[in-house]
Amino acid sequence: MTESAGTSTSSADRARWQAFAVAVSVAALTILDLSKVNVGLPSIEKSLEAGPSDLQLIVAGYALAFGLSLVPSGRLGDVYGRKIMFIIGLSGFTAASLLCAVAPTIQILVLGRILQGIAAGVQMPQVLGLVQELFQGAARGRAFGLFGATIGVSTAFAPTLGGLLILLGGPVDGWRLLFWMNIPLGALALFFAVRLLPKRTRARADTNLDLFGVLLLGIATFSLLYPFVTTTGRPTDSNLRWLWLVGFAVAGALFVWWELAYQRRGKSPVVHFNLFRTSSYRNGVLLATAYFGALPAIFLLSTLYLQEGLGLEPVFAGLVSIPFALTSAVTAWIGGRLVAKYGRALVVTGLAIVIVGYTLDLTLAITLPAELAPYGMGAALLIAGVGGGFVISPNQTLTLAEIPVSEGGVAGSMAQLGQRVGTAVGTAAASSTFFAAILRETATETPLTAFHDGFRDGVLIAIGLMVVALALGIFDLIARRRHAITVD
Repeated sequence: MTESAGTSTSSADRARWQAFAVAVSVAALTILDLSKVNVGLPSIEKSLEAGPSDLQLIVAGYALAFGLSLVPSGRLGDVYGRKIMFIIGLSGFTAASLLCAVAPTIQILVLGRILQGIAAGVQMPQVLGLVQELFQGAARGRAFGLFGATIGVSTAFAPTLGGLLILLGGPVDGWRLLFWMNIPLGALALFFAVRLLPKRTRARADTNLDLFGVLLLGIATFSLLYPFVTTTGRPTDSNLRWLWLVGFAVAGALFVWWELAYQRRGKSPVVHFNLFRTSSYRNGVLLATAYFGALPAIFLLSTLYLQEGLGLEPVFAGLVSIPFALTSAVTAWIGGRLVAKYGRALVVTGLAIVIVGYTLDLTLAITLPAELAPYGMGAALLIAGVGGGFVISPNQTLTLAEIPVSEGGVAGSMAQLGQRVGTAVGTAAASSTFFAAILRETATETPLTAFHDGFRDGVLIAIGLMVVALALGIFDLIARRRHAITVD
């Protein structure tokens, strides 16, 4: 009897980790497409005769569609089942990748990227919801540790992978390989998703979907993200884009009013605002939003500085981020095991190390000779990666620790939306500052000096966002300790 029970437990544990492997692999594929396409933009420009606005839409369209579909998809997964939504999202992502790979015109490619973003936003909340559903306690911390390691590696390796594919496929059509790679990987993941992801195990009493709330949230999200994802820092940017923030304020206020009224009528809204009454969730979402405002901005500025300022090829510029990927992967795995013991203190320590690493990255980039700067930057990012691994996955664990599994999809998607908003705002602020300094100083300074100043100004904004994340972490740590003393 005991042997049978042990075998059953072992089999169930193996099934959980197999399902987790499928989910996290697809999440990595999704995250790769957030940044690997950036290095292919010059190739796309040559191949399809794309203009600056077209290239901006390839990047911004994906990010915007991703953000728009996150919360409704998380809600649908909570209500109708995460497996079916995961399969729908993965199928759509694979099909959209095929459309991008064979796109004969820039208009078709932009459409494909928007469809890719929608599909990515459908599947990502299901990953977070599945992790919550599959694991509890210390096992959930380990799972999020592996999740964070995978996402960290995907984020940092994406520019290098993109550069290698461009090198392999050639300067004109090499960009197509960026999308072709998704098709066999997506098909393989789809096969395993059908076989290994758990069937729906818990029914929801509230199966209504608040379509008007979804519409209002979509308008608010679009209005907030649009002016930031279309910011390039170049003179062609129209200041009128900031009027969209007025639309965000109006739609956001209407959304909150509608959701509260909808809930008072006994129905289930898109977002349960009582989630934000849980301090661990609220503080974790805010911290992640600030952190993801800085992290992608650093990688983007580093790639721009290395390629445009120092003249490195895309594949070599991408290699500079690999030390961050390797160290963050290791410490994310370790952090997943330590978070139950050290809690928010682990995240605060990680943020402090990241700030030291980024400050060193900036210092070495602008003080070392051009031929040595990439090596110095790589060494500094190695240090930052040590801290980075202690931030993402432990914070994810702490953010969702007190959230009911039945709300895991929408809670995770709100957290992801915060990250996408942070990314849009941080990247826009840092990159526009970078380009503004270069355009301002090119006429009076040497090109390298202008790039030094642009990189400095942009990275200082990213470091400022990281300091905000650190302050939020310290605030949450103090609040937790005060609560513990009160309870005792």
